[in-house]
Amino acid sequence: MKKIAILGTGVVGNTIGSKLIKLGYSVMMGSRTNNNEKAKAWVAGNGNNAATGTFSDAAKFGEIIFNCTKGEITLEVIKLAGPENFKGKTVIDISNPLDFSKGMPPSLFPQWSNTNSLGEEIQKLLPDANIVKTLNIVNCEVMVDAKRSGGDPTMFVSGNNAEAKKEVTAILTKFNWNDVIDLGDITTSRGAESLLPIWIRTWVATGNGHFAFKIVR
Repeated sequence: MKKIAILGTGVVGNTIGSKLIKLGYSVMMGSRTNNNEKAKAWVAGNGNNAATGTFSDAAKFGEIIFNCTKGEITLEVIKLAGPENFKGKTVIDISNPLDFSKGMPPSLFPQWSNTNSLGEEIQKLLPDANIVKTLNIVNCEVMVDAKRSGGDPTMFVSGNNAEAKKEVTAILTKFNWNDVIDLGDITTSRGAESLLPIWIRTWVATGNGHFAFKIVR
């Protein structure tokens, strides 16, 4: 099994990293420092296949890299990790261009919406990597177990490299995503990221984060 890096120490990175450990992967969680308390606590709870380091350490370690950072700092984090450390690798981008500066509900950063996307900006920053946008349209517990939504929901993938999308889809299957639609190249991230406003409003309206979208066809 390929080694996996997680960029980000928040609840999303923690949840995905823990699930991957249970599936038998070796995982390194990256943060700004190599002694991040959240990362150390995650390692302590996940055994010998869990490790921590800087963003750069993790990017070097991972053969597959999950970007689990907040959208507003994603590009900064990638620069800290070293773009050269992503060359030839599959990068699973879960981030969203959400602007919380005016409180809830957040809006989408205008420079990364409608005619652009954060997924595209990451691909521009990492031209030698294979960016695949996916899992950004549900909460972290549903990300790692689609059945938590209460049904058989649909997940999307967007990316320029067909083999990378197959690799990502194989991981999605392990997360119980049985209905995966390939939207096309990385520009289709615009559609996936645009679903976040309705996801947030549905969550607020229902008080339930364990839901997902289903394409009935």
